[in-house]
Amino acid sequence: MSERTVSGPPPGAEAPRVGKLSPARMAALCASSIGRRDPRLLVGPGAGLDAAILELADGRVMAVAEDPIFPAAGLPLETFGWFTAHIGASDVAVTGVRPRHMTYSLLLPPGYPERDAKTIIDSVSAAAGELGISIVGGHTGWYGAVTMPIVGGITVWGFAERGCWVSPGGARDGDVLLMTKGPAVEAAALLAVIHRQLLQSRLAPSLLERALARTSEITVVEDALTAFGAGGVHAMHDATEGGVLTGIWEIAHAAGIPAACDLDAAPVPEDIAAVARELGFDPWAGISEGTLLAAVAPEAVASVAAALAAKGIPAWTLGRFDAALAKDSATSAGLLVRGGVARPLPEPAEDPFWALFAAR
Repeated sequence: MSERTVSGPPPGAEAPRVGKLSPARMAALCASSIGRRDPRLLVGPGAGLDAAILELADGRVMAVAEDPIFPAAGLPLETFGWFTAHIGASDVAVTGVRPRHMTYSLLLPPGYPERDAKTIIDSVSAAAGELGISIVGGHTGWYGAVTMPIVGGITVWGFAERGCWVSPGGARDGDVLLMTKGPAVEAAALLAVIHRQLLQSRLAPSLLERALARTSEITVVEDALTAFGAGGVHAMHDATEGGVLTGIWEIAHAAGIPAACDLDAAPVPEDIAAVARELGFDPWAGISEGTLLAAVAPEAVASVAAALAAKGIPAWTLGRFDAALAKDSATSAGLLVRGGVARPLPEPAEDPFWALFAAR
């Protein structure tokens, strides 16, 4: 047995990449560490795979996902509870499966007021109820290692009939890649909350208020279930850490089919562009929970876009999955047009959100 013990980084250690693992680090640390292998596991852990899919004895499938939830300082407690439920539920919804049950662990710092804990708990419950989700267990406690309220993990699951689901790896050659809402939805919303005082002196009040209001868009539950219900959707992915750029790479990597995308064809909403400009980050690379990426059969694009529009959800075509790009090693991950210049799709980099999140 190893004699190594739990500790912090050694003095002088180089700061590691912040945020989720890069695909290479994930492969090195986690790829073979999944306990007992289960033949019923249809979709397991991997880069860009939002949820696991398990085959049940009765022929149905179960989609299950896990996430931590970090609040932004200054975020209303009710909003923190709302997006706790929605962020967890989103990773199940992108499989086309309606989320039905959840557990979560609420971790609080010593001395944190019980009335505020109650507000968080009640708001998680209210949001779950609106989504049709039952909270069936979890954990709540006060701990010295915790400095602000966090949800250490939320687990959400749901069930579907055989064949009535998709995974991020399901894109097919020729599919069209759709994007909802725009890039950096979460980054713009939470950074507007954190850096509100600074942005008040730099942005028009209407732009700042629009960015702050995007906290209510940090979900793809309705986006995903609406798109899937319209038919013709082969894959969906929630553009979380690393934003749309990472999301494109992940959905293409999971499918094994490169994506050719034109970012110039999709506008960055004015308020998001303004927040990104003033805080100095690339909106296409910032965390974007709330942005759905969907691989859609060409003949179904119009009906999926119309279904989304009927729900008030804007959508744009970003590009197309093109297996021919794999023949050239330079474009084997994909091709990206930006500012009129075509470049190979880069592997995911560290999300600029985290440095700005920590700078509060």
